[in-house]
Amino acid sequence: MSAVPQPTISLPTPNLNSTPTPTTLLKTLSSSHSLAHFKQVHAHILRSTHSPSHSLILKLLSSPSLLYSLSIFSHLPHPLPSLSTPFLRHLSRSSKPEFAFFVYQRLRNEGIPIDRFAFPPLLKAASRVGWLAEGKEIHGFGFKSGFHSDPFVQTGLMVMYVGCGRLPEARLVFDKMSYRDFVAWRVMIDGYCQSELFDDALELFEEMKRANIEADKFVLSSILSACGRAGNLDCGKAIHDYIIQKELVIDAHLRCALVTMYASCGCMDMAQQLYDQMIPKNVVVSTAIVSGYSRHGRVKDARLIFDQMVEKDLVSWSAMISGYAESDQPQEALRLFNELQILGIGPDQVTMLSVISACANLGVLDKAKWIHVYANKNGFGGSLRINNALIDMYAKCGSLERARNVFEKMTSRNVISWTSMINAFAIHGDANNALRYFQKMKEACVEPNGVTFVGVLYACSHAGLVEEGRKIFASMINEHNITPKHEHYGCMVDLFGRANLLREAVEIVETMPFAPNVVIWGSLMSACQIHGETELGQFTAKRVLELEPDHDGALVLLSNIYAKERKWKNVGDLRQLMKERGICKERGCSRIELNDEVHEFLVADRNHKQAYEIYEKLNEVVSRLKLDGYAPDTGCVLVDLEDEEKREVVLWHSEKLALCYGLINGAKDSCIRIVKNLRVCEDCHTFLKLVSKVYRREIVVRDRTRFHHYRDGVCSCRDYW
Repeated sequence: MSAVPQPTISLPTPNLNSTPTPTTLLKTLSSSHSLAHFKQVHAHILRSTHSPSHSLILKLLSSPSLLYSLSIFSHLPHPLPSLSTPFLRHLSRSSKPEFAFFVYQRLRNEGIPIDRFAFPPLLKAASRVGWLAEGKEIHGFGFKSGFHSDPFVQTGLMVMYVGCGRLPEARLVFDKMSYRDFVAWRVMIDGYCQSELFDDALELFEEMKRANIEADKFVLSSILSACGRAGNLDCGKAIHDYIIQKELVIDAHLRCALVTMYASCGCMDMAQQLYDQMIPKNVVVSTAIVSGYSRHGRVKDARLIFDQMVEKDLVSWSAMISGYAESDQPQEALRLFNELQILGIGPDQVTMLSVISACANLGVLDKAKWIHVYANKNGFGGSLRINNALIDMYAKCGSLERARNVFEKMTSRNVISWTSMINAFAIHGDANNALRYFQKMKEACVEPNGVTFVGVLYACSHAGLVEEGRKIFASMINEHNITPKHEHYGCMVDLFGRANLLREAVEIVETMPFAPNVVIWGSLMSACQIHGETELGQFTAKRVLELEPDHDGALVLLSNIYAKERKWKNVGDLRQLMKERGICKERGCSRIELNDEVHEFLVADRNHKQAYEIYEKLNEVVSRLKLDGYAPDTGCVLVDLEDEEKREVVLWHSEKLALCYGLINGAKDSCIRIVKNLRVCEDCHTFLKLVSKVYRREIVVRDRTRFHHYRDGVCSCRDYW
């Protein structure tokens, strides 16, 4: 072990005014809480003609100052284990466990005896500060001293190796133990749980039961935690049954573990039942319920529990914010974050990642800029995970330039950083830069992963770069040894389908090493609809419905194919089927932000406070565009209506209403940014291009899959979307 500098501190000068008895001094030391008072008592001890008792010395070694205690110990001549071992135990539990090694170093250097009871506190100190090298040295010294088979020393070694993240070494010690008490089992199981090796933890618990070792509530809590985090509901239920069978008392600690396990596994009815039985309900278990409901899409139930919580900490706030962010309610997530700020609670990285995700989902650039500034002001600017999230946020808020600025300013980048930037280029239709950054990534010796290839293939697909896509797909297998998954084959089907190479798309589907999923059949079905391949389109739609009978997209697309062929009876039958099953086509919705307020519009929406002005503006815009040759394309209205009714349906699409609101209320030269939940139809695409030309406005629209940048009558997608 390398030499550790000894702390130095001056000892007090004795006060000769009085001479208390040893018993009085011991009582006084026991009641001393300040270092100054402690020093006064120590001075009386130094003055005394009696040698201090063993109890008095031990009390001196537990002074309010660890440095002072160490200095006292350094002046003790040849301290025996009866003094050094309790002192080591005291230091290992203190705020500075590393100080235990000062004592150990002195004992070794001076050849002072060290008994077997000194090893557990020394190993605990090594574990707490993560000093693996020192822990290994103590392991070696224990072996030489003949303590290697002592169960206390062996358990201490396991604690040290687990604390230093060395699970194989800990398991080796565990396996060599001739006798294992429940503490040894608990340390090993906890180690597996802390290292997220949940299957190993569950397997060891089964071995523990076979060894007839009774598990205590702490082991059971650890195992329940492992079940929850691994999503192993069957095992969790078995543990619950074990608790009932053994007639163990389910105290607050164990009930909390059960609630958390059931909530993590999505068994919310059981979680709620156990939660209702808890009185009082602590913040940890309440947060677990909030997280459980949120993860499984029951955000209203999560908010109900959240609002009932008497005490909330940052973790509970983060859980609720995350729940909204992941449930497509970004405005609620940001609203809750504002409440958190009003309360003066500072966010942590987890909170910020949820807030950034919510903003990315919302797609509002002004809000994104504010969050970026906030993150920097609050010390998150140097975080790799935060910067990766900011790239994604800016890309989804329509600012490719700002996403690239974040990327270029990063001092370190990982595969997620490069992948996020490549995906940003891809969704904005900039395939050339996506491919260029993919090459730069490889030149930077960052190995792309499967997600990276999805982004690159997506870029090729949406730009019609068929040959480049073929080469990249082949390189993924041949150069990077990545086995393609459904999403990669889906990209290839989409690549060929968009390029009207339907035979090759079908070949991909037929030669895949696993059965195609709903997404792959859906991509082929969409391509058939775009290119008018009715027969193949019907076939693929039926394949989708075989896999997912209530798939609204497949039913709608099949209905649309019939509608294009004017088979209105088939259309009616399908829509009746959807009505009976309660299946609804997702309604088009567009939102636009102006003056820190987000405005949402549905198809033919008349609920906005400026509805009259918006429709007047729409009529004006249509009249001006008609002078440039615009005529509403009613081909996308696949219902049996009169021509005039079809024209109205087309003109009242949500993005047109949002656009007119922007023209009315936005600054004359400002960019109009719109987020839509569905794919932009052909008529709206033409309409937006013409508006950008006639009104000389830049328009950015984010639809379900990509961005469209309209400028001077041209779209960035080059009409290939």
